[in-house]
Amino acid sequence: MKSNLFNLKGLKYFLILWSTQGLSALGSAMTSFALVIWSYQQQGSALTTAGLTVCSYAPYVLLSIFAGSLADRWDKKKTMALCDLFAALTTAAVLILLKTGRLEIWHLYGINALNGLMNTIQQPAGEVAVTRLTPPEQVQRVAGLRSLSSSLVTLLSPVLAAAALTLLGLEAVIVFDLTTCAVAVGSLLLIRVPEGRAAEKDDLLQSAREGLGWLDQHRGVLDMILFLAAINLIASIYNAALPAMVLSRSGGGERALGILQTFTGIANLAGSLLVTLLPAPKSRVRVICNSLLFSMSTENLMLALGRRAGIWYTGAILGWLFIPVMNTNLDALLRLHIPVELQGRVYAARNTLQFFTIPVGYLLGGWLVDRVCEPYMAGLPAESALVRLLGGGKGSGAALLFLMIAAAGVLVCLIFRRDRNLWRLEEE
Repeated sequence: MKSNLFNLKGLKYFLILWSTQGLSALGSAMTSFALVIWSYQQQGSALTTAGLTVCSYAPYVLLSIFAGSLADRWDKKKTMALCDLFAALTTAAVLILLKTGRLEIWHLYGINALNGLMNTIQQPAGEVAVTRLTPPEQVQRVAGLRSLSSSLVTLLSPVLAAAALTLLGLEAVIVFDLTTCAVAVGSLLLIRVPEGRAAEKDDLLQSAREGLGWLDQHRGVLDMILFLAAINLIASIYNAALPAMVLSRSGGGERALGILQTFTGIANLAGSLLVTLLPAPKSRVRVICNSLLFSMSTENLMLALGRRAGIWYTGAILGWLFIPVMNTNLDALLRLHIPVELQGRVYAARNTLQFFTIPVGYLLGGWLVDRVCEPYMAGLPAESALVRLLGGGKGSGAALLFLMIAAAGVLVCLIFRRDRNLWRLEEE
């Protein structure tokens, strides 16, 4: 009997798409990591650095609800290839500005916004392409493989980016990004994506209403999306505060941030391998809820209370170990419940509802660190309970914020675990 990991029957074209798009994602993640360090070194502000992600997500959130209709109408291969080519052009623009000594933060804001617009169009097309390239009996395995590639990107991008930055400079990171993008575009020529029945060319507002209407009639899926939206808000506050704390506290710095991201990737990789090898669970909803509860109740608390890098690294492992398990079961749950002919529109509506909290969380997290938590901790006497608990100096405000979002994350998970609409998904 073959192992689940190697039973890849019917996945030839998916594997080409998965591997090359994963390689391109690695290059993009390396560039993003390097530019976060560059921007924090330029400004020393969590809010300024968070603005990079806000600009990436703003068009994604605002326009995703309309992009699904385009994804259902347009050729999936051509859409993905054109979006990849546009992303390559914007990355090349960063390289030119850097080489001429003219790169500034506002340039990155504009470029990230353009990339976010292209990702808005590409993402639903890619989701539909994956569904059409996946036999029904391989849904769990494909979700696991996608989680595996995402984990590898998380694991390798900080290590490779830090090494390239140290040895070769930011330019080398960007050149690698451009190379991997070219590989992804070239591989699309080898793939045949079944297009299925062409979608009716109704207007974009009508398509948006169809996606939202389907969700309104399937409250279990809608409530699951709202659950993830709340988690994304907390996770985005975490992402905004993390560089400010690790780069500022004693025992931190660029090396510590890179190592922490590496441990995050190791945990993701271990979780992805686990979920790829295991059979589908009896209750996907239970797995999703419990995975998120474990994550929220461990890493944020250890980041808040830990004074040494080793504690932060342990928190990263515990916090991210079961995230691939959650993502895999969420991905499979959505694909099995949403009709394939509506997936572009429904996924687009999902993207708007589930991910609009990400830019809000980044802005809120950066503002809370710079304007609220850091000034508050700096004004406390050394003998106060919070200073004794969290430490003092720059970075202690971010630690206070981690303590707050640890409590918020647990509360959100406990509330949604009692949502009856989620559990009805198990009956359908």
